[in-house]
Amino acid sequence: MDATIALPLLIGLIGVALFFDFLNGLHDAANSIATIVSTRVLRPQYAVFWAAFFNFIAFLFFGLHVAETLGTGIVDANIVTPGVIFAALAGAIAWNIITWLAGIPSSSSHALIGGLLGAGIAKAGLDAVVWTGVLKTTSAIVLSPLTGFVLALVLVLIVSWLFVRQTPFAVDRSFRVLQFISASLYSLGHGGNDAQKTMGIIAVLLYSQGMLGDTFYVPLWVVLTCQAVLALGTLFGGWRIVHTMGSKITRLNPMQGFCAETGGALTLFGATWLGIPVSTTHTITGAIIGVGAARRVSAVRWGIAGNIVIAWVVTLPATAAISAVTYYLTQLAA
Repeated sequence: MDATIALPLLIGLIGVALFFDFLNGLHDAANSIATIVSTRVLRPQYAVFWAAFFNFIAFLFFGLHVAETLGTGIVDANIVTPGVIFAALAGAIAWNIITWLAGIPSSSSHALIGGLLGAGIAKAGLDAVVWTGVLKTTSAIVLSPLTGFVLALVLVLIVSWLFVRQTPFAVDRSFRVLQFISASLYSLGHGGNDAQKTMGIIAVLLYSQGMLGDTFYVPLWVVLTCQAVLALGTLFGGWRIVHTMGSKITRLNPMQGFCAETGGALTLFGATWLGIPVSTTHTITGAIIGVGAARRVSAVRWGIAGNIVIAWVVTLPATAAISAVTYYLTQLAA
């Protein structure tokens, strides 16, 4: 593909990016609703509407720092071409579909980052990589679930101490109400961080075509479209992954669900304000493990958690490889 393309092809590439955004919502719906569904506070069909609403309005609460990181902080924006964008999206979409079918809660975020790296390196070698952005993002692979784990664990201990004199029934009733708040916060964090990744991709594509002038920015129509499409994906839900996240790792009650969601939300808020494209999947998984470990270490099904971690480690190289091969094939076909 050439550096400049016809308008119909540009629209087609934006459509592919939005398809990734939809899959992101579909794949990561579990991150927002698994805990509130598994604790039976909300039925699945109501939970997805709840999460989708807060996914959409997230742009009202956060800046666009994550979109700027994805657009210019992973690979050099000056080497980005439509071919690079197409290959990056192809790798991320393929990996999302594979892991969704297998019910594995892998990271859509890191699939996209791996795709960008694979396509960018295939085009321009290692000089294409913006190492500061990549190191910041890859460090979050460890730090985001660890932060979610610690915050959720601490919250469980604090809440248990505060409510020690109340009956289990009273505690359960209180946290069934509070979990509506924590689920809302987590869905806001999910929408604020994840939709911006597709925004960054579309914005850098427009920038590569000279449609943004000399300065990289994210147009408002891109913001609104990406938030809406992510919310639509959440509406369709990812029920295989909901089951894994909500019940296979550990069993949750409303108090634990509140602590997991709140710990995860605080982690996402901090990362989004810092412009770090973290994985909402990693974050909520770490938080769920944290609340399970607070009860007792044996409450966590560590074998399943270990399989999820393996999927995290494989995501970057797998999507990079798929994207690199896709880039080479598109160049041969051009």
